[in-house]
Amino acid sequence: MLKFFTILDNIVWGAPLLILLVGTGIYLTARLGLLQVIRLPKAFKLIFADDKGSGDISSFAALATALAATVGTGNIVGVATAIKSGGPGALFWMWIAAFFGMATKYAEGLLAIKYRTKDDNGEISGGPMYYILHGMGKKWKPLAVFFAVAGILVAYFGIGTFSQVNSITSSLENSFNLSPKLVSIVIAIVVAIIIFGGIQSISKVSEKVVPFMAIIYIIATLAVILLNANQIIPAFSQIFAGAFTGTAAVGGFAGAVVKDAIQKGIARGVFSNESGLGSAPIAAAAAKTEEPVEQGLISMTGTFIDTIIICTLTGLSIIVTGNWTVEGLEGAPLTQAAFSSVFGNPGSFALTFCLVLFAFTTILGWSYYGERCFEFLFGTTHIKLYRTIFVLMVALGGFLKLELIWVIADIVNGLMAIPNLIALLALSPIIIKETRHYFNKR
Repeated sequence: MLKFFTILDNIVWGAPLLILLVGTGIYLTARLGLLQVIRLPKAFKLIFADDKGSGDISSFAALATALAATVGTGNIVGVATAIKSGGPGALFWMWIAAFFGMATKYAEGLLAIKYRTKDDNGEISGGPMYYILHGMGKKWKPLAVFFAVAGILVAYFGIGTFSQVNSITSSLENSFNLSPKLVSIVIAIVVAIIIFGGIQSISKVSEKVVPFMAIIYIIATLAVILLNANQIIPAFSQIFAGAFTGTAAVGGFAGAVVKDAIQKGIARGVFSNESGLGSAPIAAAAAKTEEPVEQGLISMTGTFIDTIIICTLTGLSIIVTGNWTVEGLEGAPLTQAAFSSVFGNPGSFALTFCLVLFAFTTILGWSYYGERCFEFLFGTTHIKLYRTIFVLMVALGGFLKLELIWVIADIVNGLMAIPNLIALLALSPIIIKETRHYFNKR
């Protein structure tokens, strides 16, 4: 059964989906006139501008909530996995995925505001299921339902619970010998206290924790890179050479072909920043703004922060220390080895601290994503039931080692992207029209 789902996972995350993901970004980049480059300074200014308009949370809080869900184990474990299997050249293809992904994320944020609505409790609801339904028409409702079902399954069984809890419990067990079962119950209690407070509670935690954890991690990775400053230029040389020629490395690394670098780099880049998957616009819809273009610009900074900054720093710290060539080092231990080579045991503890915060905030972000998908399908009456099941799933995370469920979750995660990308392409004339109208007014 595991073998079957692994094959299915490779099919879902194969060339067609990767081409659709990157192709959509390339198309939107061309039609929007390199907006992610030209308008990036304005986008960062908007993050801290005063909010004008109705919504549940500030634009900054919406971005922090979206970053809470995306800045996670993918930035530490995913980057290490990509470089280990695809060589340093994989980092170049992560940049490519992020560059075009910024245009995709802009489009998602714009549509999230344009087609958002209110639920029976007066809270904002938005995201791909709403811009499919209200933008493309009611005949496309099955596509919206397909997205919402995939979103709930990913929240319950994948990115939202088991994989994050397992990352936290295993890292704390390795570093401090804490019981995974006890840790998962404690996490569940803290998560319950926060998520039963709704989006305001989640966003309050996110807008404090996300900037803090990002700054700590950025400082730590910069220290690793700067203390290996003589390896920075060779590292970039390896990245660009490996992207197009493949890499043959010493130290037990068998060699990565260009195909692996491209596939692992793009797949992990998309997995890290979630551009095109349709998750971030669910948080963006709750922002206090009446201007879709402005929220689109703010949303695209999330991809820049997540991949261009944080993933790059992780990748460089692994490459400059040379640990990626060491046989037997993979995933989090690979990144941990890079930190330990500079800081010793304190470096390993610092990475554990960052990993715990990254994974915990991802749980919070995905609890909200799943909740909005649940509300779209079943209304607000049973929201407490959704939250209770979510907390139970978090608690179970330390008791289970279900590789099969993780593979299934990866499949459903990929399936989320399909209806969203169809909607982005179908609604691209509206995205372009709104963008031109906004900038022509100025």
